[in-house]
Formats: sequence, structure tokens, C-alpha cells
Amino acid sequence: MTSPLVLGPMMRYVDETSASIWAETHSASEVTVRAGGKDWAARTFAVHGHHYALVEVRGLEPGTVTPYTLEIDGTQVWPDQESDLPPSKIATLAPGKPLRMAFGSCRTSVPHDASGNRSHGVDSLRAYALQMASDDGTAWPDLVAFLGDQVYADSTSKQMQEFIRSRRDIDEPPGKELKDYEEYAHLYNLAWSDPTNRWLLSTLPSTMIFDDHDIRDDWNSSQTWKQEMAATPWWQERVVSGLASYWVYQHLGNLSPQERAQDAMWQRVVRHTGDDELDISAELDQLVERADANPKSYRWSLCRDFGDTRLIVLDSRAARNLSPDRRALLDDSEMAWLDGCMRGGFRHLLVATSLPFLLPMGLHYVESWNEAIAEGAWGKLPAKAAEKLRRALDLEHWAAFQKSFQRVAAMAAEVADGQRGSAPETVMFLSGDVHFSYVSEVRRATGSRIIQAVCSPIRNPLPRLMRYVTGLSSYGLSASLGALAARSAKVPDPPFRWTGIKGPWFDNNLACLEVVPEGVKLWWQKGVVEGGDQLHPRLEQVASMTVTPRPAEQHAPQVP
Repeated sequence: MTSPLVLGPMMRYVDETSASIWAETHSASEVTVRAGGKDWAARTFAVHGHHYALVEVRGLEPGTVTPYTLEIDGTQVWPDQESDLPPSKIATLAPGKPLRMAFGSCRTSVPHDASGNRSHGVDSLRAYALQMASDDGTAWPDLVAFLGDQVYADSTSKQMQEFIRSRRDIDEPPGKELKDYEEYAHLYNLAWSDPTNRWLLSTLPSTMIFDDHDIRDDWNSSQTWKQEMAATPWWQERVVSGLASYWVYQHLGNLSPQERAQDAMWQRVVRHTGDDELDISAELDQLVERADANPKSYRWSLCRDFGDTRLIVLDSRAARNLSPDRRALLDDSEMAWLDGCMRGGFRHLLVATSLPFLLPMGLHYVESWNEAIAEGAWGKLPAKAAEKLRRALDLEHWAAFQKSFQRVAAMAAEVADGQRGSAPETVMFLSGDVHFSYVSEVRRATGSRIIQAVCSPIRNPLPRLMRYVTGLSSYGLSASLGALAARSAKVPDPPFRWTGIKGPWFDNNLACLEVVPEGVKLWWQKGVVEGGDQLHPRLEQVASMTVTPRPAEQHAPQVP
């Protein structure tokens, strides 16, 4: 018998007294969460033939852990009665509790058998889920931040391609890539339906932000790229479907109850009083189509405070201005919003952005040089060649948007120097995307430490040849050669320099971060198969470090 529950439940936004639980159902229904002897219910809403609910559980006690069940039209559908995994729970935040979180990016949806592990490595998220399910005493995080490429719409698995073939000619554009909302819905199902990961996501709160592969490789890398995509007959449906499904499957659960109260689309859902299920397909498509055409019309970024730690989750893809005369990774509206969030007065300021803010310096210089050439610093013919190089080598990170990089670097330095409120111990950028992990630090004698910590991939490793190429292009002499190339194109020097202090390593990883008395503890973990047991990988630590604050005499604000 088919369960009325298609996907979920997923634990999303959780604070001290409330929890938001998301689910997809087979048909229009009422979804009820039962916890602590109380019930909270929500009716489903429809998007392109699919049915969803977001149940807000309220009035919980801070710092408590409460098992819950999920019912659809009065029938309990979660937990799975045949599963040996622990009950799903709601863990509210405790006032003043130091933040503990996991983060990472880039996770492909392939089977967890020998074939899948051979081609894509062991899923580090699944290995983490198995350890948490073992209840070995490991402390649970307060949330996991997925920093992009939660799904791959352009590089599909065999399972996804089988679904595509079942409904259209895969030899016609867009071929093996996703075409519409129905295909996105199936892709999310492949990504989140594995029983072990599904259980983890039913208990561990999550926040998410997209990167390019959620829509398409090189998404919004340049005006030329966007014009070429717009000229294809399939792109408009693709980007609208990608963003609409992102709103449903990822963005909605990021929002706090207060933010949802300000979201016009969500208010359209909760204020519906008719007997029939509300279908928001057309309205949602219009919303995301406007957002794609005019990023100022809708914000995907978010900001949350966890006691003495602020977490900013930044959209570095959709909020771009690609006009040649105003090219920016963040448009004016998004930059102003970030400027308002980049404040001191916290012990730690965390900025989560899918694209690394501080690349290895060799790559930074190459990307800044490529931007200048592609924008015409050496003339029209070199500009065309640079545009091709930009796409071939994915040279479209913060370094390739120099005006934006310089402005955010200035913000980070001002926070670190105590010019935006009392200086925190650390200003830390958390990122993914590049398919290798590392830690870099800005060279500063005083003030807050400015750190870049990267965890990528969760499950999508680089081929070995590409690892060598990446290493050669990122480190060693590449920094000096890249600096010469950048200066030849009259690229301004960065406002500060930085150096690698940990890594790189290329394993499938999930990183963890914990605020501890001595600073910020960071560690990276991977899954290891032992004895041929592909379905039960062991979690193994790859690297760890603790970022400690500077001595008090070195933490004072710098004198201009």
C-alpha cells in the first residue's frame, strides 16, 4: 500500500519555542504533528500537481527534546513502524546555549551501494546520520547549513534520466537536464528519500541556500551567459521551475514564523479559507519569474542570531547585477541588506555563502584577471577568449566580481576592527562549491581573526586528475604568477592578504562548527566503508582545529 506521505517530514526552522515541519503528501489533506500530548495541524497547498504542508509547532519549552509523530488525515504515517531508527524529535534551542552546527555543499543523488560509492564516494551526510542514530553520546547540532548544490539539475543520475525518458524524448533539448517542475519534484525525492538521511532530516533542523547546479552550471556567471540561455527555447521554463521548486522545497523552511508573516506568498496560503485546496502554481511562477528578472523584488538571503553568534546565509547567485556598467555579485539592494547585517556586538560573526569569499590566492588572482580581460581590458578578441575560459574553468566566484569583493572585504575589516560595534573574536566565512576543503586566514596583527572555512563536497568528489590541476592552480607559485597577471590587467590589489592554514583535502566531507570557551572548534568528517558493508559506513574525522581569539592587547581596534 502506498503511503500518503511522499517526502519528509523535514525539521526546518527551530527556535526556543517553535518548530517548522515540512512534508509532501500524495493528495490534498490535513497534516498533523503530535508532540507532548498536543496537536498542530495545517492543510496542504498545491504546486503543479504536488501537495505540501508546513506545520508550525508552537508553545514549546526552551531547551527541551520532544518526540513527535506525523499524521495525514488522522492516520499516523511517521515514524515508519518498520524502521529501527530512533523516534524523530523536536529539540528547541536553549537560551544562551553556544551554537553547534554542521555545514557543507555539493551532494549528488545516487544509490548508496557499491556502484554509487565507487563513482561518487561515500555520502558523508549518510555516514553522519548513522552515527547520530547510534546514540553514541555525540552531541546533536542545532542545525545543518546546506550551502548549495543540494540537487544537480544539469548533471543527472541514471535514476533521474530514467524518469525523464518515461515522460519525454531525452534526445530533445534540454536532454538529460531537467525541464520542468515535475522533474524537479522527482529530483528532490531522489535526494531526500533515502531512509537514513530522511530520518536525520526529520530531526536535525536545516537551513539552505542554492548555488549554480540547483539551476544550471555557471548560473548568472555573466551577462553573455544569461543572454545565451535566454535565447534557448527551454531556459525560461527551467529557471522558473527551478526557483519555484526551490521556494517550496528549500526556502520556505528557512523562514522564521515572523518572516513567513511578512511573506506575501505564504500569507496567501495561510489565509485561504475555502473548502478546496489552494493551488498557488501560477502565482508562485509569477513571483519567481519577477525575482529572476529583478532580484530586488524578492530576497533569498537570511540572518539569524544564536545567542552571542550571528549567522548570515547569503545568496551569491540570484542577487547579481550582470549589467556591464554595474556588474556586481550582489546588487545594490542585497549589498545594502548585507551591510546592515555585518555588525559587531557578537562573539562570532558567521557569513555562509555558497561561493568561497577567500579562494586560495592563486585562484583569486586568476579570477580577477579573467574578469578584467572578459570585460574588455585587453580588447574585444581577448574578451571573447576570456569569456570562454571563465565558463570552462568556472571562474565566477567572489574574486571574479572585484567591486563586490572589495566592498565586502571592507565590511569584514571594519567589523574586525571594531568600527561597527564591539569587535567579535572571529569573522568567519563558511562556504562550499569548489569540491575541496580548506581553511584560510587573513594576515592581520590586531583585531578580530578573519577566517575562511570551506567544506565541499558532501558527495561529489573531483576526479584525481582535477585534484592535481586544482592544487597546482591554487597554491605555490600560482599566487605570484596570478598576481603578475592581475596587475597586467590593472586589477586593484586585494585590501588584505591571506594564507592557507589547513588543507586542502578532497574527501567527501561534512564539517561541524562549535562555539567553545576557547574559541571556535572546526572539524571535518567523511564516511568510510569497512568489510564491504556499503550501507553502514563509519564516520571518520579528516581534520580539526580550534580558532582562538587574539590576546587582549592584540584585539584592540586598529588605528587608521
